[in-house]
Amino acid sequence: MNSRQLGKEFQSDSQRLKSLYFDALRETNPSIPPQKIPVTQKFLSLLSALTKRLNPVRRLVFGVSVVSFGLHFLLNFLGFYIFPIQPLLLPVAFLGILFILLIELLEKSDVQKELDFARDIQLSLLPPSALKWDQLEAHSFAATASEVGGDYVDVIKSDKGTYVFIADVSGKGLSAALYMVRIQALVHLIIKKQNPGPKDLFLELNEYVKSNKMDKTFVTACAAFFPKGEDHFIFSRAGHNTPIIFNKKLDSTFKLKTEGFALGMTSTKLLRKTLEEKKFQFEAGDSLLLYTDGLVEARNNIGEEYGEDRLDGLMSIYGSLHAKSITQKIQSSIELYIGDENPLDDITFTTIHKNDPAKSLADS
Repeated sequence: MNSRQLGKEFQSDSQRLKSLYFDALRETNPSIPPQKIPVTQKFLSLLSALTKRLNPVRRLVFGVSVVSFGLHFLLNFLGFYIFPIQPLLLPVAFLGILFILLIELLEKSDVQKELDFARDIQLSLLPPSALKWDQLEAHSFAATASEVGGDYVDVIKSDKGTYVFIADVSGKGLSAALYMVRIQALVHLIIKKQNPGPKDLFLELNEYVKSNKMDKTFVTACAAFFPKGEDHFIFSRAGHNTPIIFNKKLDSTFKLKTEGFALGMTSTKLLRKTLEEKKFQFEAGDSLLLYTDGLVEARNNIGEEYGEDRLDGLMSIYGSLHAKSITQKIQSSIELYIGDENPLDDITFTTIHKNDPAKSLADS
């Protein structure tokens, strides 16, 4: 770890402590401006907020350690010496703090193991990175900003064709990951039972997302349905990033701009009126890129975003290649751009490419 990374880690920890400090001040002194609160009261508010995060036993040990530490210096300041209590005060304070630190580290290690296990489960639910069917092929990439994430990409085959689905659950971390798993299960269930078009799929999902009035989560998504044996796909976009399509005949890229609110942001009745479903030609040599906002919003070491223009430029150059090659080009580009920076959001994208029809022996 170099000095810049150490600085970033220190800054991140400082921001967390600062956030806890101001939350503690608002909680203990809601009607007093922070600048008018006495310094001792500020310190006690922060100390109280920190100790509340400890369980009762650790809180007791921490209290004994603090009292022992303070009493040791108070007795020295007053010139008293009480044997054998005073020589033990400083070691007791040190051992108490050390005990809490070690237990907290062990607990954090256990939590990390659970999160790693959850990450493995989440990744196992995603489709294989490379898939082929009919003349089509898909290749996907997914990287989470933390141990688990809220991005979801899937390729689902049915009797009538194949669905390609990508979504981004609001928020990050474990809560977003759990919500993503629930969305995935529902998508598979709806497709298996109804074989809906992308718009109807979103309307069904919106009923689920809006079912809990207290739940403020929303989901952005894109869905493309590729009917068997057809040179087109049917597409809807629910508040998600605009996909990019490469047209081989025109040797150019286009953005699939269709209207629609994110799932969970409005009623199903209003969503039915505003959500568009369109048909787009997709012939041999064409490619389609679906991605989440973490890709275009990734930043380099001076805070500049990767951006849609850079992504569009890559599709213009490499859009005629196979899905795996396009995905690898984008992956290399984003990794080179962000360098050592940690992604602020999950990065997920998938590329669909249509190959030329297989030649039969009669054609050769």
